[in-house]
Amino acid sequence: QTSRSGHFAGGGSMALPPRTRARPSNGRADSDGGERKPRSVKFACTMEKSAPHRVLAARGWREVDDDSWDVMWADTAWVHDNVTYNVTTQPQRLRENQRVNHFPNHVELTRKDLLAKNVKRAKRQAEKDGTDPSEFDFIPKTYALPGEGQMLLRDFREKGGTWIMKPIGRAQGTGIFLVNKAKQIEDWLKKRGTEVAENKLSDDYVCQRYVDNPYLVDDRKFDTRIYVLCLSYQPLKVYLYREGFARFANTAYSTAKSDLKNQYIHLTNHAIQKRDVDYDPEVDDLKMPIRDLYAHILSKHGQEAADRCFAGIHSVIINALRSVQQVMINDRHCYELYGYDVMIDENLRPWLIEVNASPSMSSDSQTDADLKAALLDDTFTALDAEEMFEGRTPPRVGGFDLVCDDGALTRTAEWGGLPTLLGADNSDRLEALERLRRWCTKGKAGEERAKARGAELVVATGMPPIVHW
Repeated sequence: QTSRSGHFAGGGSMALPPRTRARPSNGRADSDGGERKPRSVKFACTMEKSAPHRVLAARGWREVDDDSWDVMWADTAWVHDNVTYNVTTQPQRLRENQRVNHFPNHVELTRKDLLAKNVKRAKRQAEKDGTDPSEFDFIPKTYALPGEGQMLLRDFREKGGTWIMKPIGRAQGTGIFLVNKAKQIEDWLKKRGTEVAENKLSDDYVCQRYVDNPYLVDDRKFDTRIYVLCLSYQPLKVYLYREGFARFANTAYSTAKSDLKNQYIHLTNHAIQKRDVDYDPEVDDLKMPIRDLYAHILSKHGQEAADRCFAGIHSVIINALRSVQQVMINDRHCYELYGYDVMIDENLRPWLIEVNASPSMSSDSQTDADLKAALLDDTFTALDAEEMFEGRTPPRVGGFDLVCDDGALTRTAEWGGLPTLLGADNSDRLEALERLRRWCTKGKAGEERAKARGAELVVATGMPPIVHW
């Protein structure tokens, strides 16, 4: 059974991807009939000197400043300008082999109001289809403001409680605040109306019921950052990264009314916590590897509870993608590396807080840098820009495990008895990439021959089938 123990690579300057990487020999045959070689790849990046730019270059790919690139890492503004929203016309400027890192209307998942709208619609559709609508009960109750302001006020007056206000399009905790009085909501709606009347720029918001019973570690609130690679929506093809981390508040959690405005208690965004005068990165960088979080829950609550919690996170990830599957423009040129923010409550129930289209790839520690360099390297390998895979889908690419292929949930023998490989051991990442290299070298025909031999052995010996991966 796969272990959840392991360690980060540490020490030294920022780790760039290792040279030991899947470099298969099944791309094209040499003229003399010798070993096939991978296709050469050109890349472009709109963020010079960023971590993605360094990783792309470290792979040995050639950077270009024209439209001849094969792989593009771009900001969302570039995608909005260059990848069509019109599903009836394919973007003329993108060639068949070109891949870019955002879907045209990624906001259906990554904008807070649209995510809530799509999850609500998916739940209604599940009820209509006779399937389990509770699969989509993973976001707190949400209202889009100002449009649903009166509905929010009615709900608040009936049930009260604490709610959290968030601008729909900002990041890193900007503009977020908590409310616990109807007048606070009324004042915001009035101010918003005045701003519109005066033609002032203003943000639309969502207001969500605040998860005021978070699971605590050392009396502090946290959420988790999890990385998910979506290669296609139609059909759904998804990889989940084994490594991620919990992000902690620097101050002990409190529900006291006097602490309602204290961001260092209620918001776990690292950009906010670093501003706390009591924050000392030499003492605590406020991050915990997700495998250590699993180990903590395991030690406190037992394996059944820990596995149920992480299986719930796994389900949230898949069902969030399913909720937008029918509205997402599935441009074949696009892929997306999402950063999921998931919170766990005191009952070990996961809640999806938001999904980020551009998760931060900057680092403020060596372990953080190592994780993100490996994550990016594995992302670019999974794209198969070098034409390694011959149309096949590998079940593991470095730290990525295939969790959905052709719309169906997947798992391999490597999972053992685990419900998910989120938080599983990734210290064998380089060995996994070497296995991928051999798998590519063997080629599709070789894999079929191996499967046939395995089937013959099953018939001859009665032994279980050989696992070829």
